[in-house]
Amino acid sequence: MSRDVNRSELGQFLKARRAELSPAAMGLSETGAPRRVPGLRREEVAQLASISAQYYTRLEQGRLPASAPVLTILATVLRLDDDQRDYLFELAGKESARPRRQKGQQVRPPLQRLLDSLTDIPAMVLGRRMDILAWNPLAAALLTNFSRIPQERRNYVRLVFTDPTVRDRYLDWETTARDCVAFLRMEAARNPDDPRLTALVGELSVQDPHFRQWWAGHHVAHRAFGTKKMRHPVAGELTLDWESLGSAADSDQQLTVWTAKAGTPSAEGLRFLASWAATEQTASWQTDKA
Repeated sequence: MSRDVNRSELGQFLKARRAELSPAAMGLSETGAPRRVPGLRREEVAQLASISAQYYTRLEQGRLPASAPVLTILATVLRLDDDQRDYLFELAGKESARPRRQKGQQVRPPLQRLLDSLTDIPAMVLGRRMDILAWNPLAAALLTNFSRIPQERRNYVRLVFTDPTVRDRYLDWETTARDCVAFLRMEAARNPDDPRLTALVGELSVQDPHFRQWWAGHHVAHRAFGTKKMRHPVAGELTLDWESLGSAADSDQQLTVWTAKAGTPSAEGLRFLASWAATEQTASWQTDKA
């Protein structure tokens, strides 16, 4: 099969797959205008994939070769199964159709010991892509019970965008969410071939229109400190300073802590939250023991 024939077949395959998806299922609002073809429009697929409509149109028309990163995000957007993903990459003449499994990160033992010693301030260790590697009980009390989330889903950016509990904690959610997107943009520049990062971007682009819009804006940032205003059902409103401390032994691991200025209502709120979390932990341990 010639390269031109392959490109043509790839375009037909993409067209057939988008015809199977409804705008409502993809979180897209209907404009009311009648659709000439079933399924998603080319412009909608491009929007979900954070690429230009012109670029996607040329892919479908067989006028442009597709890169592996674009194919990966299109496979996520079009909800292809493993066989369909393999076929898509084969048509494009690309290898490694399925994302290679990366060795999972493990929190460094010294960081874990430091984390365990921090009993009166929330703290957690973030890894690549802002994956949550470890946390202390007060961080779980502040944000959410991370242990209930499957390990492969424990990602701070994912939780900010998709977890209602975490999302509700931030009084200025939009600023926090934009910072997350800008940080991922920086990470994508450092690790453009990271398949898990590409999959995360594809997943969030499909699920959240804000992420899709902000990712397309190509804004970048990498802040190591700041202030967050939060609301908590037990501790009330909190103004917390956060800081990320990098590990000298592993630049891909950051210890993030939240603190409050001494003598403020937020400091008192953190103390109350720590006492409440300790009580809850004791009750949970007694229940499990029984």
